[in-house]
Amino acid sequence: MTTTLQRPHDVTLYEAFCYWLKLGFISFGGPAGQIALMHTELVEKRRWISERRFLHALNYCMVLPGPEATQLAVYIGWLMHRTWGGILAGVLFVLPSMVILIGLSWVYIAFGNVPMVAGVLYGIKPGVVAIVLAAAWRIGSRTLKDAWLITIAVAAFLAIAVIHLPFPLIVLSAAALGLVGGRVMPDKFKIGGHHAAARVSYGAAIIDDETPTPAHARFAWHKLAAVSIVGVALAIGTCASLAVIFGVDSSFTQMGIFFTKAALLTFGGAYAVLPYVYQGAVDTYQWLTPTQMIDGLALGETTPGHLIMIVTFVGFVGGWTKAATALTGVIGACIATFFTFLPSFIFILAGGPLVESTRDNIRLTAPLTAISAAVVGVIVSLALFFAEHIFNLAQPISQWDFAAMMITLAACVALFRFKTGTIKLIAACAFAGLVISYLR
Repeated sequence: MTTTLQRPHDVTLYEAFCYWLKLGFISFGGPAGQIALMHTELVEKRRWISERRFLHALNYCMVLPGPEATQLAVYIGWLMHRTWGGILAGVLFVLPSMVILIGLSWVYIAFGNVPMVAGVLYGIKPGVVAIVLAAAWRIGSRTLKDAWLITIAVAAFLAIAVIHLPFPLIVLSAAALGLVGGRVMPDKFKIGGHHAAARVSYGAAIIDDETPTPAHARFAWHKLAAVSIVGVALAIGTCASLAVIFGVDSSFTQMGIFFTKAALLTFGGAYAVLPYVYQGAVDTYQWLTPTQMIDGLALGETTPGHLIMIVTFVGFVGGWTKAATALTGVIGACIATFFTFLPSFIFILAGGPLVESTRDNIRLTAPLTAISAAVVGVIVSLALFFAEHIFNLAQPISQWDFAAMMITLAACVALFRFKTGTIKLIAACAFAGLVISYLR
């Protein structure tokens, strides 16, 4: 299916600024929901980038450690408006969530509780199950175009949900299958699939399938080296400055080192790295208590942005704990957020040109296509993980939470049948949670 809609006008940096800022405030639903939201806006409605170019960028981001939705935003922003466009997209994607969480963290510390969180969270969690399922459907319908890719997705689901294999191993295995498949059956591993349905077009895009790679996005070894050196120097320089100002053994310096390591371990999303963050922040450095960590997760679930933004809460509480002032809390939150997301910017701005140079090379893109198929299975397993804990499925049937199940069912109907927007859905689920909690 193709369309002949006229190509949109070129997007100014100001227009991009407004969109990325808006996205930062409405990016509920975790990475799967955020990616689906970007696809709807940037591919289907605004037509800033074509389906194939979007998937090519997404597949690269899926390979990297770190929050893939933010990396995808950085990639598209960089492709459209050079380095500053990528930085702008990434910062605006993260900034609203960070500011909101700093405010909620201050309320939590200063007043000891957040009165409405429990009820709101009770409703939002079942809604998130529906959002993740809908996102898996949307991404899968674009990616799983033949039996081989479907098999990879099913195998990935079983590997992570049943066998409990680590996410990096699943990614590497999928890449290996894609590498072999790209050589043996190249038509089966093209981005978006091989048959007619794969050539869906929403009209001519600003960055279309045949749009030449912009000059700034062409690969050169000296560009790769320059961006890498600047990024590493920024990380080391900032950490050294913290050591000079606050001391080598200060909490702030330790946060810089710790959250850099955490950022490099975030394969598989926030849930994969949370045990590491918990162990370091609670057990090793004692920046916060186990109860505070759980409360931070609750706050993270009720705000836009990634669940990995819990690092902002950890940094705030850690900074407050050491000096008992809002200023040190804000400094800690900013340090934790900065060092968590800095590697993502380096990966995209340094590696983006290399990825763009592989767009027409099936032997290089096939591993990324296979990885994209595997991620569909991983997303479905995440929905299952949520459902098991939210609905109490591990308990006897008499203890199952049927009210939460009804919220998920209603949310699925709203998403699949009526195409309800994410913000409206989250608001409705939150309200339902408040009502049910009050009635109980």
